[in-house]
Amino acid sequence: MMRRVMGMMAALGAVVAMFVVLPASTASAAECAAPWNASSVYTGGGAASYNGHNWTAKWWTQNEQPGSSDVWADQGSCGSGGGGTDPGTPSGFVVSEAQFNQMFPSRNSFYTYSGLTAALSAYPGFANTGSDTVKRQEAAAFLANVSHETGGLVYVVEQNTANYPHYCDSSQPYGCPAGQSAYYGRGPIQLSWNFNYKAAGDALGIDLLGNPYLVEQNASVAWKTGLWYWNTQSGPGTMTPHNAMVNGAGFGETIRSINGSLECNGGNPAQVQSRIDRYQAFVQILGTTPGSNLSC
Repeated sequence: MMRRVMGMMAALGAVVAMFVVLPASTASAAECAAPWNASSVYTGGGAASYNGHNWTAKWWTQNEQPGSSDVWADQGSCGSGGGGTDPGTPSGFVVSEAQFNQMFPSRNSFYTYSGLTAALSAYPGFANTGSDTVKRQEAAAFLANVSHETGGLVYVVEQNTANYPHYCDSSQPYGCPAGQSAYYGRGPIQLSWNFNYKAAGDALGIDLLGNPYLVEQNASVAWKTGLWYWNTQSGPGTMTPHNAMVNGAGFGETIRSINGSLECNGGNPAQVQSRIDRYQAFVQILGTTPGSNLSC
């Protein structure tokens, strides 16, 4: 499995309230509230949108998905109503749930589509920048790399347990409060090392340094760590994967930013081709073209 390494490290193994439920016919023209965020705290009367509906919290809640518990009251459909096939979610995500399932027919049940769409609010520019073609290409590129990293969204944690004690950089001033062996690869990009958990957690407002296990316990948190890397880290490349796709550098540059030091420039052409094959399959599912510069 891949290891994420930032900066100077090598990319080695990188709400109580009364409420009125509006009829769907009345609420269908309503604007969608801000998308639900698993890490946000909502108090009585707090609103969020999820799966094409607006929801109101009845009391204090955090990390309770709308529709999954009695804390949320369904206020009816919003925006376009979420009934169309594209976009598939109120956030405008270009991948519908049916397409996601087509991409990952054997995925681990941990990697939910709802967890992914809930995570999108952390990086609203992701797959939401530029033309419809570019949006689809970026979504396909992210999911193709993620598919490669996790065996088709099968693996939640790094399989080589012998590596687990190696991901604590004790030279960091904050050390490894969760333990020497707690920072192994997890999630769609197999986030590893204490300094990467620290950086991702700081960016997302989640204490991942203190509790790295959240990445293997909470699907939205796991997806957010993948989006964190994609949107903010250049790794061994010269740009973030997000910038590579929206600025036209091409899919090959996303590979370089994720594992280029080991795979690009002839390092491991079979691994590069595996990523390309998945990308080409995914853009076809999304009804677009792959663009140029596919390899690195």
